[in-house]
Amino acid sequence: MKELNHLAEIFEKYDTFVIDLWGVVHNGVALNPNAIKAVDQLKKHSKKIVFLSNAPRPSLKVINFLQNMKMDKRYLENVMTSGEAAMHAINQKKFGNTFYHLGPTRDTSIFEKVKDNKTDLQSCDFILCTGLFDDYENDLDYYKKILLKHISKKLICTNPDLIVHRGNVEELCAGSIAKVFEDLGGEVVYFGKPHKEIYNMCFGPNEKVLAIGDNLRTDIKGANNLKIDCIFITEGVHRKEFNNFSELNKLLEKYSVKANFFQKELKW
Repeated sequence: MKELNHLAEIFEKYDTFVIDLWGVVHNGVALNPNAIKAVDQLKKHSKKIVFLSNAPRPSLKVINFLQNMKMDKRYLENVMTSGEAAMHAINQKKFGNTFYHLGPTRDTSIFEKVKDNKTDLQSCDFILCTGLFDDYENDLDYYKKILLKHISKKLICTNPDLIVHRGNVEELCAGSIAKVFEDLGGEVVYFGKPHKEIYNMCFGPNEKVLAIGDNLRTDIKGANNLKIDCIFITEGVHRKEFNNFSELNKLLEKYSVKANFFQKELKW
C-alpha cells in the first residue's frame, strides 16, 4: 500500500471513480472542501463519478441531503444507495408481503410504496432494518431481547455499516443490529457494500474503476471482492484504531483486506 499525496498523480489510469460519501465527501454535518475539489477536477476531466453509499434511504433522499449541504448538482448524476437497492427488492415482494420496520422514523421513505404492508413483529413475514429506534440509539441489548424470539424470520439490512461519525459523535448503524441478529442464529440479507450486487448497478465490466472509501469492512472489502483498485481514506471511521501510518498494514490485516493507496483525506 502506497501513500498517495494527490489523486492527480493517478487519475488518468481510470475511467470511473466509485466514491463513498459519509466519511469521505462529508461527515454528516458538512462537506469536505478538499474532497469536493477532487470531485470537481474529475468532472472537468470528463471522468465518470459514482457516489455509492450505504445510506438506508432512496438515492433521491441522499441527493436532496447533499444539495442541502450546497453540493453542486452537476456532481450528482450517478448516486446509488443501499436503500435504493433494497427498496426495489421490497417493492417486488422478494421476501414476502408484510414487514416490521426496525429503524428511525426518518427512514420510512424506503417503503413508501408498500407502507400498507407494515405490521407488528409477531405478524410480519420479514424484518426490515434501516437502523436503530430513536429512543434506543445505543442499547444493542434492547434489540437482542426483542429479536430473540423471531430469529426464524429473515432480517433485511439496508446499511451494512456498523458505525458512522456524525461530526465527532459516533453512531451505530443497521449493520450493528444485523450482527446481533446473526449472533443469535438468524439469517440476514444485506444490501450495499461490500456485496457485489450493488456494484453491478454502478459500472460495466469493461470500465477501469477506482474505489475510494474510509470503511475497511465495506468500501475496501467491496473493492477487493470486485478486484478493483482502491484508496483507503484514513481520517474516517477507523481513525481511532491506529496511532500512526506505520500501523496501517496491521490494521488492514485485521480486517483481511488490501488497498492500493491511502490518503488521510481525499485530495486532488
